[in-house]
Amino acid sequence: MTPTVLHETMHALLREVSVQIILPRYRALAAHEVISKAADDVVTVADRESEAMLGERLRQIADVPVVGEEAAFADPAVLERLSGDCWIVDPLDGTRNFARGQPPFGILIAMASGGIAHTGWIYDVLSDRFCVAQRGKGAFVNGEKIVARATGENPPVAAISLLFMDPAKREAVKAHIAPHYRLADIPLCAAEQYPRVALGVNDLALFERTHPWDHAAGALWLEEAGGTAARPDGSAYRVDGGERQGLLAAATPALFEPMAGRLAWLA
Repeated sequence: MTPTVLHETMHALLREVSVQIILPRYRALAAHEVISKAADDVVTVADRESEAMLGERLRQIADVPVVGEEAAFADPAVLERLSGDCWIVDPLDGTRNFARGQPPFGILIAMASGGIAHTGWIYDVLSDRFCVAQRGKGAFVNGEKIVARATGENPPVAAISLLFMDPAKREAVKAHIAPHYRLADIPLCAAEQYPRVALGVNDLALFERTHPWDHAAGALWLEEAGGTAARPDGSAYRVDGGERQGLLAAATPALFEPMAGRLAWLA
């Protein structure tokens, strides 16, 4: 399958999953269809059905193991698949928003080999925005090649997620990092946050929790657009990075370095 055919096939699949499974339940979830899976996390019937359909169809495209968010939550041994060839699937990114009946939410899919994502797709269910990246081939939005651009604002615009930080780090970031930036809202959806960084809405985004299904596609796409997505110490983001925390996304390397330096000072 050529890259063009692959991307067209993926776009059609994501539309199909959205129309058949996700959109019919948007603002129509029954109480029992929203389940608390952790103190800070929920899952819906749409997440689970979307993951099941995607897993089946993706294996027909390329018969390699699937690492899905819900499968990994149910059985952490699934994460061992990240070291080889695999699909990485977030079947409904932004579940909290979806469960509340509000945007944004989307689908994130990546293909990886040896712990490194090489192809990624970011799909906005409501707008049909389709972002594609293939390592070494650039980043695209709805078929148009894009180059990441900064907002041009001073101070730079930053979306700083404090949600999963421990209390000491949260206070340190608020005191020593946040004052250097104009703070933007946190969309609680990586499928929205990465496009905001590349498309001139935000300059930077700081994440604490770095699950592969949230970041494999987005980090690759931003880098292919000419931005930077890396650990604050500058090391590359790997999908098999385990429980390592912290990921900084920036529209340009010049925006990445100052915040990375401030974060290093806090460490």
